[in-house]
Amino acid sequence: MEGLQDDRYREAAAAYGAALERLARAYEADADYRRDLLQEIHLALWRSFAGWDARCGLRTWVYRVAHNAAISHVIRQRRTNSHVLVSLEELEQVPDPSAPDAGKQEALSRLLPLVQQLKPLDRQVILSYLEGLDAAAIGEITGLAPGNVATKIHRIKNILTHAFHQGGPHAE
Repeated sequence: MEGLQDDRYREAAAAYGAALERLARAYEADADYRRDLLQEIHLALWRSFAGWDARCGLRTWVYRVAHNAAISHVIRQRRTNSHVLVSLEELEQVPDPSAPDAGKQEALSRLLPLVQQLKPLDRQVILSYLEGLDAAAIGEITGLAPGNVATKIHRIKNILTHAFHQGGPHAE
């Protein structure tokens, strides 16, 4: 059984390794903690294949396990640090530090802190969407109905777009 578990893990890591790195980056701003989070995700993924029965697709399983590991990480960090998570409504109130719109890298460095401020479920939904998953797949991962997922995606995109065009937060 362990050989099969190892094979499944290697297949998933090869297929989704880059996506897992992006996910870790979106959940954790600090580079050291991000490396820890990525290790936690890979360990959780490896462990999860001991009980995977293929009732859902590999991609769905990988994202479900990865998001759950990342959410657990955020909750642990929140307990030990003073990171404040905000609701979608609170994110609309992001102050305007007025930055001109620059290149793609700057845009990404401005968008990630906004995403990192979202509560775990909202973060999970938008990150899954950004990875190309549809509402049905995101619903499988999160347990939300596909219609609710679509509504959340639309709302989060509007709020992030508004906050982004208001100029802030900036990369430190």
